[in-house]
Amino acid sequence: MTDNTEKVDVLVVGGGAAGLSAGVTLARARRRVLVVDEGRPRNAPAGHVHNYLGNEGIAPLELLRRGRAELASYGGSVREAGVVDVRGASGHFTATLSDGSSVPARRLVVATGLVDRLPDIAGVAERWGTDVLHCPYCHGWEVRDQAIGVVAGPFMPTHQAQLFRQLSAAVTLFRQGQPLTDDERAGLEARDIRVVEEEVVSLDVRAGRLAGAVLADGSVVSLEALVVPPRMEARGSLPAGLGAEVAEMPFGSQVVVDQTGATSVPGVYAAGNVADAGAQVGAAAAQGVRVGAMVNMDLVAEEVAAAVAARSA
Repeated sequence: MTDNTEKVDVLVVGGGAAGLSAGVTLARARRRVLVVDEGRPRNAPAGHVHNYLGNEGIAPLELLRRGRAELASYGGSVREAGVVDVRGASGHFTATLSDGSSVPARRLVVATGLVDRLPDIAGVAERWGTDVLHCPYCHGWEVRDQAIGVVAGPFMPTHQAQLFRQLSAAVTLFRQGQPLTDDERAGLEARDIRVVEEEVVSLDVRAGRLAGAVLADGSVVSLEALVVPPRMEARGSLPAGLGAEVAEMPFGSQVVVDQTGATSVPGVYAAGNVADAGAQVGAAAAQGVRVGAMVNMDLVAEEVAAAVAARSA
């Protein structure tokens, strides 16, 4: 484990698919890398990871265990901690960790992911990641041909209902007070998607499984799965605390990065859901690889400039 005095080339904050992929890429480039992670992955409630080629159906925590082992095999390190403060500038950052230690680093990669703020419907949080879900690509196959309910959100209220209609003929949209345009209603009617005007207030759970949505009038709509629209917020205050630009989106917030993954703060990069709320595990991992390569290139450029200056002195 990196001690308090050893400067690392790159401190990666967040050890999910993006952070570990960045770490492995940098370690393979013979960079001194420390990944710090609090152990709260966004997808921990889910049983399996999907659409990640070669790892279909793997448990989220098993994927991270393998990623940590791969990082260690190339000389990288992982510390179970969070970052509570960062001072300094590119080339000379010092991060204070939640375990009381401090780590000097030349560059930072923020890969802290996001937090799903779930709608205020009783029972949703307890079923989240099982039969309450949000992504047709992450979980859609597993609920195919089931009775699926979709709670409309303020952003594109019929979008998810139409996506899940591809997977089941029994889709119900709960309007939840969201306005629908004539075109949206026509699209729902054309594909036989039922619209319920009464608000969902809680879930009907029987024998440990979702059985239906309880409406404000006390009636129950039978369901086997429920799709909800979480507000997806970039996790943690580190990027904003460093002065990085954070954009408010219709569905949440995310750190603003350029094509290399660089934030608005020199020497600070971001990858994965913290910078791309829609990225699935495979996309987050790919972003981590790209950002790792870009950070290494940035460090090489700095080292070339220093070598030229030293030769000329």
